[in-house]
Parts: sequence; C-alpha cells; structure tokens
Amino acid sequence: MELTWYGLGCFRIVERGFPAVVTDPFNEDESGLVLPRARAEVVTSSAFMDEPEKARWKGLRNVEHTFAGPGEYEVGGLFITGIATFRDAKQGAELGQNIVYVFNVNGVVICHLGALGNIPTQAQVEMMGGVQVLLLPVGIPKGMTAEMASEVVSLIEPDIVVPMQYEIPNLAIKREPVTRFLKEMGIAQYTTEPSLKVTAGSESEETQVVLLEPQKI
Repeated sequence: MELTWYGLGCFRIVERGFPAVVTDPFNEDESGLVLPRARAEVVTSSAFMDEPEKARWKGLRNVEHTFAGPGEYEVGGLFITGIATFRDAKQGAELGQNIVYVFNVNGVVICHLGALGNIPTQAQVEMMGGVQVLLLPVGIPKGMTAEMASEVVSLIEPDIVVPMQYEIPNLAIKREPVTRFLKEMGIAQYTTEPSLKVTAGSESEETQVVLLEPQKI
C-alpha cells in the first residue's frame, strides 16, 4: 500500500489490484492547493453531504463511489467503515459533525480521522480496530490541540502516525504549524518523505511519526 499526501486532509491510497482512494478532496480556489490529476474510483469526505454521488472534483478521474456518511462499505475488495464523530469538543455545537474512515486495503488498516476535534470514546476506538496507519489532524484552529492529538495516539496505538491538516507553503486556509504536535510527542528533529509504503503484517515496537511532503501534480 502506498500513501501520498496533497495537503490538508487529502491523501491518495493505492494498492495494486484494489480501487484507488482519495480522501477529503479540497476546493482548489479556497485552499490555494492543487488536487492530484489522478485515478480515484473511491472518494471519501469527512464532512456530511446530502447527495455525495453528485459531487465533482477537478482533476480526479474515474470516480465511481463517493462516501460522506457513517456506515460499512465494500468496493472491489476494499473495506471501508465510516464512524460518526464531531469536529469540536462540544458535541458538534461549534464546528459540526465529522466522519472518521477506516480503510482495510489488502490487510493494511488505515484510519483517517478527518477533522476530528474531540477525544473519541472507547466504543469509537474499538470500531476503528487494529490501526496500522493513523492520519491525524494536528493544526485545525479550534480543533484538536497538540495535547489532545497526543492522547488520541495513546488511545488508538497505531504503528505509524501521519500528521495532516497543518500549515504548509501556499496554503490559503489558516492552519497551525506541525511543530506543536511534534514537540508534544517529544520529536525535536525530523525529515519528510514523498510517500509512505506499508505492507500487511509489518509492525513496529513503538509508534513512529512520519511526516509526508505534500505532493504537487
């Protein structure tokens, strides 16, 4: 499985023989960023949509399924679980609802927390299952703080944490720097990778934090 990041909450998940997935595609005009010009049979949105099947995103090709709500889905051997959560610590009163997605891609379990702004309940953590790769929002204003993000990592206990939704060059939307989360995790020095490759069954004794470099077309 290969994971590529394009900024904010937008990732592309690719595994040979399985549908390609793009998560949380953004509005290019509002964000200042550019979506991948790539195949994506499955698109997920952490924000609720009344009619997700009518959504269109510039540059994404071959979109066959768009999911924007809780539930269990299966597409071409790819298993997806959507879990209803909130974007703030006040039961959605300030920022609304959020969907967490768990993807099982050929045995690799990836959890995309969307714009989660509260500590998930034990029941929600159990629904996520054994997470190998956790995609964690760490820079949304009024969202999850660095301390909360660290606590979420401790609750879910993934093998790998990939921060997202933080300040990057050319981003026109306000986000906080990733350094606050890294400091909370005790990380003083770091490098970035162009993508992340993970195979089923690979494990690490300690949780690793991997920073991805946002890719451009």
